[in-house]
Amino acid sequence: MDHAHHHAHHAQDHQHSAPVAGAQLNATAFRATLHCLSGCAVGEVLGMILGTAWGLSNGATVALSVLLAFAFGYTFTFLPLLRSGMALRSALAVAFAADTASITLMEIVDNAIMLVIPGAMGAGLDEVLFWGSLALSLVLAGAAAFPLNRFLIQRGQGHALAHAEHSH
Repeated sequence: MDHAHHHAHHAQDHQHSAPVAGAQLNATAFRATLHCLSGCAVGEVLGMILGTAWGLSNGATVALSVLLAFAFGYTFTFLPLLRSGMALRSALAVAFAADTASITLMEIVDNAIMLVIPGAMGAGLDEVLFWGSLALSLVLAGAAAFPLNRFLIQRGQGHALAHAEHSH
């Protein structure tokens, strides 16, 4: 399913006037978390690869990864909104409102895990320790963000804003 269709599908979930609850809330929060995690993961992995390949310090690698995670996370929400005909300023505002809390929490968890696993930040790109630690950190970041996204969506905030915009 392409990304624009993916967003359009979510919009259908939010066209109902009743609040999202129960299994539908969990499914919507899970999809929102995977969507947000996909943007974060692209940026995080790219940042870790570049930082490691360039021999950057742990701090510089984490900073690059966080910057790229936010850039890709926002872009993955922003571009479909823009393609749907939304004005540039509005699309930016919705993307920031929809993703900031989730990306922030994912980045805190992801980078904390990478920093506490012995040797993970110093491991080379050809080492299982690097890729295993990165995979584990992303899974745990997603698990941490799910309840936050669920809470925000239940209240019509967070990713629910982006989905609501698609239904107009």
